[in-house]
Amino acid sequence: MAAENERETESGYLPRLQLDELLEELQVRIDAARGTQDRVHSLLEAVLSIGRELDLPQVLRSIVEAAATLVDCRYGALGVIGEDQKLSAFVPIGVTEEQERAIGHLPEGYGLLGELIRHPKPLRLRELSEHPSSYGFPAGHPPMHSFLGVPVRVRGEVFGNLYMAEKRGQREFDPEDESVLQTLAVAAGVAVENARLYQEATDRQRWLAANAEITSRLLSGVDEERLVELVIEHARRILACDLALLAIPVDGSDSIRTAVATGTHASVHRDLVLPREGSFAGAAIDAGKPVTSVDIQDDPMVSTGPPWRWQGLGPAVAVPMSTSGDPPVVRGVLLLARAAGGQPFTESETTPLLNFAGQVALAMELAERRRDAEQVALLEDHDRIARDLHDLAIQRLFATGMTLQSAMRFVQHPEAAERILRAVDDLDETIKIIRTTIFGLRSHEAEPRRRGLRVRTAQAIEDAVPALGFTPTLRTEGFVDTDVPPAIADDVIAVLVEALSNIARHARATAADIRLTVKSGEVIVSVTDNGVGIPEGGRRSGLANLAARAGKLGGELALDTRAQGGTRLAWRVPLPAV
Repeated sequence: MAAENERETESGYLPRLQLDELLEELQVRIDAARGTQDRVHSLLEAVLSIGRELDLPQVLRSIVEAAATLVDCRYGALGVIGEDQKLSAFVPIGVTEEQERAIGHLPEGYGLLGELIRHPKPLRLRELSEHPSSYGFPAGHPPMHSFLGVPVRVRGEVFGNLYMAEKRGQREFDPEDESVLQTLAVAAGVAVENARLYQEATDRQRWLAANAEITSRLLSGVDEERLVELVIEHARRILACDLALLAIPVDGSDSIRTAVATGTHASVHRDLVLPREGSFAGAAIDAGKPVTSVDIQDDPMVSTGPPWRWQGLGPAVAVPMSTSGDPPVVRGVLLLARAAGGQPFTESETTPLLNFAGQVALAMELAERRRDAEQVALLEDHDRIARDLHDLAIQRLFATGMTLQSAMRFVQHPEAAERILRAVDDLDETIKIIRTTIFGLRSHEAEPRRRGLRVRTAQAIEDAVPALGFTPTLRTEGFVDTDVPPAIADDVIAVLVEALSNIARHARATAADIRLTVKSGEVIVSVTDNGVGIPEGGRRSGLANLAARAGKLGGELALDTRAQGGTRLAWRVPLPAV
């Protein structure tokens, strides 16, 4: 009886035991299915998230963040492969700023990271230090053991690689992590391509707008220097650069000069003259095409000039500004640089930049030819006026003088005779003045494009208007452009600039009157303002310089305080005898 009961007990226990095991296994499968469902849901969310971005740098960071979340790891990075099969960009997450500074230079694609570049297929390691390509970590790098890497392809070509390290809660990544990361990499490739297309379309629109503005300014007759400044500002803004330079060849030498510079430490580069050989801009001239550098601070192409001028800068590109011809004429070099650690310049950026530089070179050539045509037309007009004055005005005046002289014998009254003689003398003086004018019109200086003193004076006043806050009045008297030698004309402009600068800084004036007079063998610059005057004990270093200029030329400087307020400055020097 006891044996029978024991058999019944065992037969009842076994089915219950099997049922419990089945229930536990079912629960495990349910949990696994639920986990898989959650992971698939997270993967879909990640794909949608990175697909919504259009800004390429933000897309890259979003991809890394989504990948690290999906495979649940501590560290992640996306390395972008450049044209030299090295890492041209590296986007890490999980590493603090202090750790980044301690690590120093970002990886370039050697060691284990280069393994995925050389062999673009998934790589999963339990201990990355055991791989033959592992070189170890630099000082300050956080410890890493488990590793998972997969390539990211765009249009069938490897764009970069996703690197994941330090799986949370486990010693290594599993095949499911690899599968999920590969799936995300496919979506990442699509997102990168969309961001690239959007960026290219946006850049193309910006280049077209820049070309349209430059063409409009050129047709309106804008000054060439201002046109060049506009060109490099457009290029710096469109390509998000920190420094933009325009270097031009120096006539008659094998040197180049930085004519315009804007951006970071621009004053260090401005007006810097360097040998063409050993300079980054010279390399672009010799190559006849864009040249790029990943790090211009340590680039072997740069061997001349002070090396510290590139401090803080990294990626750079130099593009020759050439016009069509055989051979093409290089009118300058457009050089752009980004801060150290910035994105290197890609072919999609340098190609439109080269086209832009070529159009600008053409615009500069057209502007030069237009100036030449205007100069020829001006000289021809001067010749015509001189010819008319000589053939018509002087002859008529001379004939009138002869008529008055011949009429003297018919005049009996002494006072009338004296008046006729004075009129004849006035006619002779007028003839001399007209002949002086003819000489000025026909004189072709060694620098035919040198602007006259009248125009230079007006330009100096216009340049001072932003600082003054008002426009001074200008009056000229006498033969300003013909009787003042170039050396004295330079002093006149220097005096005027200093006087206007003093008004802007100290006078608190609201109006100023400027008179430039040439008469009685001297030139006089008079500047009068309605400001507060010069206080007692005020600084007079600038005025001392003006007095020194006058004294060197045998002239003088006078400074008067007006009763109604303000100051009158009069600078006068004698003119050399003709």
